[in-house]
Amino acid sequence: MSTQRKALTPEQAAALVPDGATVMIGGFLGVGSPRRVIDALVARGAKGLTVIGNDTGRPELGIGKLVVAGCVSKVIVSHIGTNPVTQQKMMAGEIAVELVPQGTLAERIRAGGAGLGGILTPTGVGTTVAEGKQVLTVDGRDYLLEKPLRADVALLHCYEADYYANLTYRLTAQNFNPLMAMAADTVIAEPDEVVPIGVIPPDHVRTPGILVTHLVERPH
Repeated sequence: MSTQRKALTPEQAAALVPDGATVMIGGFLGVGSPRRVIDALVARGAKGLTVIGNDTGRPELGIGKLVVAGCVSKVIVSHIGTNPVTQQKMMAGEIAVELVPQGTLAERIRAGGAGLGGILTPTGVGTTVAEGKQVLTVDGRDYLLEKPLRADVALLHCYEADYYANLTYRLTAQNFNPLMAMAADTVIAEPDEVVPIGVIPPDHVRTPGILVTHLVERPH
């Protein structure tokens, strides 16, 4: 059964992300990213993070702030085209970049949350994406075996949370946040609003509170 959560400050939440951790961060070009926790990580001077997310945002937005601040040693993302700083750091050898097709990335995270050993996908067969990966043939068609992704910590942004940490999302925040809530050892959610228990209809809950470790206090 879910229990009531005491909300953390962004600084307290950031303190739960150790240097060198693998961190999933929700969002799509910064929409659905936990901006206040990201700012707190930058202020803390976090180091050596491996960040799994859809993209590296922009230099002033989302995961991009962590890249600019030197908090990140590796990213596993679907693209870096909107953040020239990521590109510069990659070419300078300051950051490792693993590019994963977007659908494959989402499915690898889902597989990590579901406890699967991987997924089979035709995406990337016969391209550089396939280098070093196992190819399996099913019914005469070749597929890549893509391994699941999990993280030490998932940092999520949600629209509403109640004090049992049941979460709702809006718009593109739904793309990765619900998947990441399943695929990390510690799950920290930053809501826009915290509402009394019972306000969120059960069928509107996208992430049940049993999956959420900590809530971040709502902005003042």
